[in-house]
Amino acid sequence: MILKGAEIGRYLARPDPTRPGLLIYGQDAMRVALKRAEAVKALVGAQAEEEMRLTRLPGADLRKDPAQLLDAVKAVGFFPGQRVVLVDDAPDASAPAIAAALEEWKSGDAVVVVAAGGLAKSSALRKLFEPHPTAVTAPIYDDPPGEDEINRWLADAGLREVPRDAMRDLLTLSRALDPGDFRQTVEKIGLYKHGDAAPLAPAEIAALAPATIEAEVDDLIDCVAEGRGREFGPLMRRIEGQGIAPVTLCIAALRHFRALHAGASDPGGPGAGFARLRPPVFGPRRDRMIRQAQDWGMRALEDAMHQLIETDLSLRSSSRAPAMALMERMLLRLCMMPRGGR
Repeated sequence: MILKGAEIGRYLARPDPTRPGLLIYGQDAMRVALKRAEAVKALVGAQAEEEMRLTRLPGADLRKDPAQLLDAVKAVGFFPGQRVVLVDDAPDASAPAIAAALEEWKSGDAVVVVAAGGLAKSSALRKLFEPHPTAVTAPIYDDPPGEDEINRWLADAGLREVPRDAMRDLLTLSRALDPGDFRQTVEKIGLYKHGDAAPLAPAEIAALAPATIEAEVDDLIDCVAEGRGREFGPLMRRIEGQGIAPVTLCIAALRHFRALHAGASDPGGPGAGFARLRPPVFGPRRDRMIRQAQDWGMRALEDAMHQLIETDLSLRSSSRAPAMALMERMLLRLCMMPRGGR
């Protein structure tokens, strides 16, 4: 049986222990590892290794000693309960040993879970599992986790009160982070909310999500984008004290104003424009940028981007002008610019 679409996540969350084998494969090693760990835990529980109900075999070893897999599948455990034999990093050369184990499999034997990298259609492992009458094949693609899968992870982390706006931000975050980083973020949110019965808020997600820009630089650019001239000088002095290069500051400012322009020019409005950004913006940060984009307007943002690009070219040229003074003057000019949205 070949799993497809949403049924992959559903099956791996609750695998059928009456089926002899499960093949999990994909190009992304982290995604395969997460799915493999989820399936094994669902089959034998979190204490399987301590109770000796989980046997790990390197796939490369089966070519030299194919009988070890069948021996492990047929072995009688000391502790009662379901058993699993996990074959990790399985190459096509391990297919004959796995085929023998599946052929000899009887009810009560250990389930064979095989994890592999990217497999072509001509792969011996795929040719073994896909047409097999009782074994299961789960191809893992590079798609971000869906809402059902995120809800399972949240439940595992002890979170059940997740409003729609918080779920929307989690879905956005899942498309920007690697699967391992996103899973760790969900676990971190669960620890943060431990003992807190209040629904998960977008502000909490934003506070716990991995940072994408230096906080001090972010504060300065927000100051410029919001025209808070009185706060500009102290923030600029702090930036200089951190030793941040003018070119780095210019790149960060240009990235921010490009994001504002994407929001301001989107036919669906700033909210729709920011939803398409990579990395994403969400929670209070998104609301703040929506206000900035609406305040500036598309034409004024184009003018600001033009000035930033000109400054970037000057900073990278052979000009003898003091680089930080050049950058500071341009940012102050943006801070004082009239906004098109007013």
